[in-house]
Amino acid sequence: MPTWLVDPDNPRPSMDEVYAARERLRGIAVRTPLLPLHGSETIWLKPEVLQPTRSFKLRGIYNAVAAIGDEARAGGVSIASSGNAAQALAWSARRFGVPARAIVPANAPRMKIDSFVALGGSVELRDPATIWDIFLDRAFMAEPDAFIHPTADRNVVAGYGAIALEILEDMPDVEAIYVPVGGGGLVAGIANVIAALAPHVRVIGVQPAACTPIIQGVAAGGPVVTTCETFCDGVAGTFMDADTWPLLRDLPLEWATAEEHEIEDALRHLALRNKLIAEGSGALPVAAALRHSDATKSVALVSGGSIDAEKLARIIIAE
Repeated sequence: MPTWLVDPDNPRPSMDEVYAARERLRGIAVRTPLLPLHGSETIWLKPEVLQPTRSFKLRGIYNAVAAIGDEARAGGVSIASSGNAAQALAWSARRFGVPARAIVPANAPRMKIDSFVALGGSVELRDPATIWDIFLDRAFMAEPDAFIHPTADRNVVAGYGAIALEILEDMPDVEAIYVPVGGGGLVAGIANVIAALAPHVRVIGVQPAACTPIIQGVAAGGPVVTTCETFCDGVAGTFMDADTWPLLRDLPLEWATAEEHEIEDALRHLALRNKLIAEGSGALPVAAALRHSDATKSVALVSGGSIDAEKLARIIIAE
């Protein structure tokens, strides 16, 4: 097993690892500002759409590629991704002068695939019905290059912790942080730092109401396989990964969901009122914050902005 995967007996990155990740990311990742959500007095946005690859993924993926060292990445790096993590991998691999390969579902948004290829990556399209078996049966262990696990790599998780450091520095009196949840690596990275530095702050993981494998897995006490129906491709999944479960089982997390129409309303709000282009998963925390935040001083992570123009147009004009 790659030594950089989480250790089931000690899964959470130390704060030293998080601080080291932040140092690696200086000059690489944008220190995104906190912006007030237009029309709200209690919700602020953390616009990770401003990253060079248009999503938060750069923070974790770059840190992982940098941390594994020259020898491990010499033969290239790979990932399985619906798009955003692949773009971050290609961008990072280019910085280190090594090949990048992405295993991608054949129905992934064209924009995400094209962006990965434009960054020099090579794509391996697979059947959407079976692609994620690479995690269920740990087939990624047999990949010929350095495979970066997008949610169960402790360096990835440490990189995401830098987001929490910035939030605490820029808004010391924050009361709640809303985070989109796909595989669980992002919310684990943020909750890990909050638990260490500001345990009074609520970290709320958000999934689409019709796609809740992580919420169901936490409730069941372990990984489950379920159904998923959502336009939020960035968080669409049908299972909780067994290698990621140790990260989530002991962190003080709360959970929320948002309906599809609420996510579309939030996406439209971001585009028309805050002038921020978000994909469905990027608008997901905003939708939940609008429903649940009340008078709580909250930050909603706008996690990514890779959305097909046609889909965005349909949502905007549907108002």
